[in-house]
Amino acid sequence: MSDSAGNGESGGVAGAGQDSEADNEPPQQAPPLPEDEGFKVGENLEEGAPTSAKRPRLSEEDQGLEQVAKTVEMHGTQAQDSLLKEDPALPAQKGAPLQSEEGGRGAQEVTVSEAGEEECRQNGDGEHDAPLEEAETKPEEHNGNGSADSPSEGQHLGLDFTQNPQMLTGSWTEYSNFPENYLKGCKWAPDGSCILTNSADNVLRVYNLPAEIYSYNWDLLPEMNPVLRMAEGDTIYDYCWYPKMNSLDPDTCFLASSSRDNPVHVWDAFYGEVRASFRPYNHLDELTAAHSLCFSPDGTQLYCGFDKTVRVFYTDRPGRDCEERPTVVKKQGQSGIISCFGFSPCQSVYACGSYSRCAGLYSCQDGTLLALLPTRHHGGLTHLLFSPDGNYLYTGGRKDPEILCWDLREPGKVVFSLKRNVATNQRIYFDLDLSGRYLLSGDTEGVVSVWDTQTAPPDGNEELLQPQLRFQAHWDCTNGISIHPFMPLLATSSGQRQFPWPGDSEGDSASDGEGGEAVMSQQESRQDNTMRLWWAGPLGPASEGNQEQNAAVVEA
Repeated sequence: MSDSAGNGESGGVAGAGQDSEADNEPPQQAPPLPEDEGFKVGENLEEGAPTSAKRPRLSEEDQGLEQVAKTVEMHGTQAQDSLLKEDPALPAQKGAPLQSEEGGRGAQEVTVSEAGEEECRQNGDGEHDAPLEEAETKPEEHNGNGSADSPSEGQHLGLDFTQNPQMLTGSWTEYSNFPENYLKGCKWAPDGSCILTNSADNVLRVYNLPAEIYSYNWDLLPEMNPVLRMAEGDTIYDYCWYPKMNSLDPDTCFLASSSRDNPVHVWDAFYGEVRASFRPYNHLDELTAAHSLCFSPDGTQLYCGFDKTVRVFYTDRPGRDCEERPTVVKKQGQSGIISCFGFSPCQSVYACGSYSRCAGLYSCQDGTLLALLPTRHHGGLTHLLFSPDGNYLYTGGRKDPEILCWDLREPGKVVFSLKRNVATNQRIYFDLDLSGRYLLSGDTEGVVSVWDTQTAPPDGNEELLQPQLRFQAHWDCTNGISIHPFMPLLATSSGQRQFPWPGDSEGDSASDGEGGEAVMSQQESRQDNTMRLWWAGPLGPASEGNQEQNAAVVEA
């Protein structure tokens, strides 16, 4: 990838969109030995922060490439591991890992297929009987159902919520330099290699997954520091990863963000520069900001939400050209600002949530309204998710105490509801694991709740589903939660805007000043602007001895 990726509006994104569309590849997973990449990033930071924090080493790309491919095809996973250990720069190359993963992931395909879990993860992906030579383009089908693609056998683990997750590390110093720099969510990259956060200082930060995570030496975990910072001009409304993002291919490593009074920016996740811009204009030919963003599952389109309108841009064609899809036609349809999107994993259908407290289902082809769900929420919708089988839709809103599960086979029917404490207008995210069994959500009090959706009665009639587990993740509002694509890891973010406590009406006396300080000290003691990483799988031998100590620190 050339260094001019951030200067040309159509270069990088056009290439990514056209290549992905032609190959019809689902999202790639992390390299077999991601700790190599993590060490390289650390070395780069120590050596003086080059322009590319996640740029791979391509100097040895032409040396021994054919020999690597042939050896892996002959000897399988063992040969792959030995070669990667001998030359840690090989996993970062564009050509070699795609061929080496063919041998390393062939055995996992049988394991996942025997498990009988849901494999339908992308819109229109029905190619589960692909030949072996195409296996490297389908890592998600092999690893997307709870099994981890990692160098050690101990990481082929699923989520375990019989006990509280264990906090591993996090980032807190990064958000203490700016007053009230609370976070606004966190999202894992599709390949699981890094985390993206948003905060009140209008900066998007990318954190690499610490290499020590892949072993059980969790006592050595330092505080996480971002490898990239991307500053927007104003309040960030929404942000999202490119769904086919793969760290092995820098052309696919980008994300989109929308901020007030600014066009939609596409950021290069290797360099931290703007790769392209999408400029939406209203009927007065004035630049208007998108309130929500979401890439289509194949990555060829970018859906943007506006007031009673959805605009669809093509990722290979930056600029102002877009397709407008009004959600209200002749005073009929879904009104309000489109605040969130979700795509069905098995059908050509997408859902839109709006601040008018309702959700609608639309056709991906032309945006035709298929169904408008009843207005059951108390506040405007801020987040929604499809279940992996595409039969259910989960919706949650602001100042709304519940998440509703809708049965899309009977539009309008609520199967069950999930109680959570949301007392503000802040967007509180929730997330589903890839099997669709566990749903996790934070709340205004900093508590994370875990629900087992399989315990819901099949003929549910709007029953309240009790959480399987609740634990105090943060002292302040837990607004973001994201489950790792294939490892039992959780990422959470916290913080909210703090308002001064009401004081005495006689404001400037010495006693009032002392009282104000006391109130502020109480308020500051509750502030918790951090991003944390949690282990939600079975504990290994090396960590069992420290489990009680870590639990005491988190729950003190």
